[in-house]
Amino acid sequence: MPNPHATLLIIDDDDVVRASLAAYLEDSGFRVLQAGSGQTGLDLFDREQPDLVICDLRMPQMDGLELIRLLSERQAELPVIVVSGAGVMADAVEALRLGAADYLIKPIEDLAVLEHSVRRALDRYRLRLENRRYREQLEATNRDLQASLHLLQEDQDAGRQVQRNMLPVTPWEADGFTFAHQIIPSLYLSGDFVDYFRVDDRRIAFYLADVSGHGASSAFVTVLLKFMTTRLLYESRRHGPLPEFRPSEVLGHINRGLINCNLGKHVTMLGGVIDLEQNRLHYSIGGHLPLPVLFEPGQVRYLEGRGLPVGLFQEAEYQDHELQLPPRFSLTLLSDGILDLLPGLTLKDKESALPGLIAEAGGTLDGLRRVFGLAELADMPDDIALLVLSRNLE
Repeated sequence: MPNPHATLLIIDDDDVVRASLAAYLEDSGFRVLQAGSGQTGLDLFDREQPDLVICDLRMPQMDGLELIRLLSERQAELPVIVVSGAGVMADAVEALRLGAADYLIKPIEDLAVLEHSVRRALDRYRLRLENRRYREQLEATNRDLQASLHLLQEDQDAGRQVQRNMLPVTPWEADGFTFAHQIIPSLYLSGDFVDYFRVDDRRIAFYLADVSGHGASSAFVTVLLKFMTTRLLYESRRHGPLPEFRPSEVLGHINRGLINCNLGKHVTMLGGVIDLEQNRLHYSIGGHLPLPVLFEPGQVRYLEGRGLPVGLFQEAEYQDHELQLPPRFSLTLLSDGILDLLPGLTLKDKESALPGLIAEAGGTLDGLRRVFGLAELADMPDDIALLVLSRNLE
């Protein structure tokens, strides 16, 4: 509703008409100022800054059209109502073109018509001011948002660079084994992570982790995983010859670390250690699907294993599994984002299809890129991580 105490300025050289209009509008609750000429009205307007002006067109020295022009220069959106007995259509059109809110013909037999015009003009004026204020607020908010997005982009760029720097070289060859990986984030930062490294002269360790959730908070946990595994390796080396460095112990160490950090995040992961002297793989599974897939020329199968997610249960325990490594093989580790690319409606259908697709890919990362169409992916609902370790497949 318009302000019931709005200030109106009536400019008319006819004292009787001006007084009658003022009396009626004052009785309607408005504060009314009066001026008998255009110049007097302008001076009064500059001092009082009324909310609306009512003016005649035919006045000495300064006519109404010139007055409207000068008022619009002072305040572009000021509502002006013309009340004139001239009755010339060209004047009415020109007044409205200059911004007049309404044009009424003297004599006004029912002054309620004038009151209605005043209230309607004030209401429109209020709405225009509110819209302008909202627009200015929106523009200011957009500027703040752009600045925040710029800072966020800088932070994400830095975070992405940190993640890239943490990832191991791909492909990486060591003692006849080849390790290769690819991570495809659904957002700018990824909650999936892979790593592989030498434990000592006779052992190579690796893992694939899938952090719950997406975005920056999950990406932060991948940094924490890298720190915890590196710190564990460093502390183990400080005490001379390394102990067994069992995958189950590493998962248990990460489980306790995530719970103690109280981040509200958990991880599913696969961790393994290759014993080069015994040609055996020791691995442990922390609630991860799909299970790793072992490919040999002529056959392909899932490895066995199960376990609780890492970082959810203080009492969680993890088991070690062993596998004698064949002369020629590849072992494919995948995050569960790959399930979105597999045929089938149920998880069982998708898991049934995966080994055949890995066999079709020849057990290689390049083959998996081709079979899954990784180069054409867009708008994925989840991150996808692939880690393939192989020997003698070329």
